[in-house]
Order: sequence, then C-alpha cells, then structure tokens
Amino acid sequence: VLQGYAAEMDNPLMAHLIPPELHNKKDILFGNMEEIYHFHNRIFLRELENYIEYPELVGRCFLDQMEDFQIYEKYCQNKPRSESLWRQFSDSIFFQECQRKLDHKLSLDSYLLKPVQRITKYQLLLKEMLKYSKNCEGAEDLQEALTSILGILKAVNDSMHQIAITGYDGNLNDLGKLLMQGSFSVWTDHKKGHSKVKDLARFKPMQRHLFLHEKAVLFCKKREENGEGYEKAPSYSYKHSLNMAAVGITENVKGDAKKFEIWYNAREEVYIIQAPTPEVKATWVNEIRKVLT
Repeated sequence: VLQGYAAEMDNPLMAHLIPPELHNKKDILFGNMEEIYHFHNRIFLRELENYIEYPELVGRCFLDQMEDFQIYEKYCQNKPRSESLWRQFSDSIFFQECQRKLDHKLSLDSYLLKPVQRITKYQLLLKEMLKYSKNCEGAEDLQEALTSILGILKAVNDSMHQIAITGYDGNLNDLGKLLMQGSFSVWTDHKKGHSKVKDLARFKPMQRHLFLHEKAVLFCKKREENGEGYEKAPSYSYKHSLNMAAVGITENVKGDAKKFEIWYNAREEVYIIQAPTPEVKATWVNEIRKVLT
C-alpha cells in the first residue's frame, strides 16, 4: 500500500491520473499507516523474533511496546475521513492503475481496513496463548498484555464514538480523558421550572448517550445515519453537559438495580439514569466515584 499507492501519489509520471481534489490529501487517505508499518518492521517484529523459542514469554514483548500500540488509535480515528474520501474517488483511473500494477485482486479500501482488523486480532491471539500457558512462566505477562490490549481497543472504540459528537461548542480535548461512553434512559427532575413539566418528566425517559470525561459528563442524543460502512455509524447531537466539579451521585435508587442518580449543584438538577444492566451501572458508578474522589 505504501509503495504501490501512497508513493505513487507523489510520482510525477502518475500526476495526470490523480483527480485535482485528491492533491495534498495523502495523509487523510492513508492516515498514519506508515508509522504503523515502521513500528512493526523496525521494532515489534524484531522483538517477537527474540521469542521464537519461548512463545509463552511473548506477553513481555507486548507490554514493553504497549505505548506504541496507541498509534492504532490515531489510525482508527482518521478512518471515517479516509473512507469518505475513498468513496468519492474510488473509481478514479489512478487507483485502478495502481491496483493493476500491483496485481491486487482487492481494491485499496480492503487494505486500508487491515490495521483496524489487526488491532482487534491481537486480543484473540493473546487469549488463545493464555489458554495454553496457564501454569507456566510468562502467564502473568500474557494476562497483563491482554488487559492492556483490551484497554486500547476500548479507547479506540470510545474515541470512534466521540468523534461523532456534533454541536459541541468547546474543544472536547479540554474535558480530559474520555473514560466511558454508552446509552441510557434518563429521567430529569428540576427544582426550578413549571410543576407540569416536572410531572411529565417523571414518567417518560429520554434516550441519551452519555460521555464521561474527567472534567465533565456530556448528554447527547443518538441519531442513526443511513448509509454503508462508517456512514451507518451513528452521530450524537450534543444536548448539555455537567461539570464534574459540581456533580454528586446517589448509587442506589430504590426499586431498580439498574438505576443511579447524578445530581448537580446540590440537587438543583437531578438525573435518574437507568443502565441496560446492573453490571453496566456498577462500572459507571465506579468510574464516576473515581473521578469525584
């Protein structure tokens, strides 16, 4: 891909085949694939080769490089932009010519998906290895490596949702790390406001997608998009946010193991939040408690 497509975009002999709108768009189309390639070629592959005789110790190899694996997050975040660009120009003669020269049966988009597939495969490989390395040296490292890779996958998944937020005025990066995201039923009870509004609010929940950051929790409304691939990915229109510095939490709401309360400014606003399962509730309550303490 890097030699047969990316490098060809800079090849003066191919310039006449490239649509003018694609000029200077190489970084969007290929993301940081080159960085991923060099990491594997120069670092990770060599590390792995040291363990050919001792596969059960390979967990250490993952742990030593865990920081570098975050380059996948960058790649996945750019993927929707890359796909939308590809859809506009996929039938251009330039890409057809590159594909022909490479003698590839599949078009470029199949290869651009590889890094996304690769990062999701590692956890499966590590799980398999753990299964056969129960009581031997290195099992702990394998377990830790699996946990770390799952952490990176969660961060990738969360960030893919976060880039789909629309209508937020500020900079999401100012809100600190994204810790959790998920869909909930939400009831609101405001001290201020008309009593009629309060009565209505008690009965009918709103469906909201919550994004918990270190400094704020965002309430968004999920909109399903029609289309294919990433176009089908939902977008989230921003409704409001609560600053974590003024948030309090009630962990148990009587009568429902899936509900908890987030309240704001000394219970001036109360949000009753119902998770899909008690387990999801427990995870969220734990994370929120961590932020608050």
